[in-house]
Amino acid sequence: MFATPFFATLFSQDRFLILLRCLHFVNNATAILSDPLYKIRIVLISLTSAFGRVFVPYKDLCIDESLMLWKGRLAFRQYIPSKRHRFGVKFFVMCDVKTGYVLDIIVYTGSTTDIKHYEGLGVSGSVVMTMLAPHLGKGHTLYVDNWYSSPTLFQHLLSNSTGACGTVRSNRKGMPAFGCRKMQRGEVEFQENGQQLAVKWHDKRDVHVLSTVHTATMSATGKVDHLTGERKIKPDCVLDYNLKMGAVDKADMINSFVECTRKTTKWYKKIFFQLIDTAVLNGSIVHRQLTGKVITYQKYRENLMRELLEEHHTPRRPSTGGRPALDNPLRLTARHFPCKVPQTAAQGSRTRRHCKVCLSGARRRKQRKMTKYMCLACDTPLCISPCFEEYHMLKHY
Repeated sequence: MFATPFFATLFSQDRFLILLRCLHFVNNATAILSDPLYKIRIVLISLTSAFGRVFVPYKDLCIDESLMLWKGRLAFRQYIPSKRHRFGVKFFVMCDVKTGYVLDIIVYTGSTTDIKHYEGLGVSGSVVMTMLAPHLGKGHTLYVDNWYSSPTLFQHLLSNSTGACGTVRSNRKGMPAFGCRKMQRGEVEFQENGQQLAVKWHDKRDVHVLSTVHTATMSATGKVDHLTGERKIKPDCVLDYNLKMGAVDKADMINSFVECTRKTTKWYKKIFFQLIDTAVLNGSIVHRQLTGKVITYQKYRENLMRELLEEHHTPRRPSTGGRPALDNPLRLTARHFPCKVPQTAAQGSRTRRHCKVCLSGARRRKQRKMTKYMCLACDTPLCISPCFEEYHMLKHY
């Protein structure tokens, strides 16, 4: 009832599993073993460079972390309790806010992470500068969370014609001092910090925001406070941050519905499938931008697989043995006619296959008997007599 015969027409399960087992991306004899990512480095560089080459981003960008589930033994495995998976490999991801296109990915490996270190910016600032390097001086605006934000980093970006906005920790070096009194819900305090705007706003708790692209103004959210009946207002920088900061999480969510990742004991294979999912997502975004056609992501993946099969698939040769085929419930009701087994190039007119009834029947002693006849509708080799009749007349042959 739940069989998917299409997969079997491509290749056998055993062939698929052995291809998956032999999936490898580097020559261990010439690999740089000091690189923690040497198993996947070639694929990672190839895909990330293609991501940046194919698509020119819009004005707003965002950088955030993404966590790929991995509970096996791995030197750079991370524990992030706020994430859904908690354990896994951490990626730094930069996205275009308007489209959700993934522009760059850096795999976090501890002290050996592939970033250029900038003096005075720390690890978080160096991650931002490394990922933004191709886009500096072009007038972009960056949105980040409080792990990256600091007055030093934002000033450095501003000197490179790049704006920034993000939540910030109140004790960051260079942050202005706010009042110590306890604020009521909805109250706000603005502080000018040179060319930067620092905001303290109280919602359910105090929220600190730093921006180089906003002014000290408030705007309506379009919602109404049900207790007072008044319209809710928030600082402009908070509204923009809430609107534009979720691109990385949205990309993770979209891929989580249709991901191709398979359970494996090799960490680099799982990263490979994660990168493939990201590449397909980027492909769907580019397709939408170029054609203007809006199709679902799942439909795009189906179209992509269909075109790849049409281009590269070669017909699978008929099976000459192996484990018996699954029982076909239509064999007792449909119309069935015998025909000869299709000839193969190797055997020609002497092509034979194992009779299913002789091989797996329960009414008499099993034997490996070859036959040149088969049922075309069932795709099952059968002796012309009595096996053909028994197979189509008896439920338990």
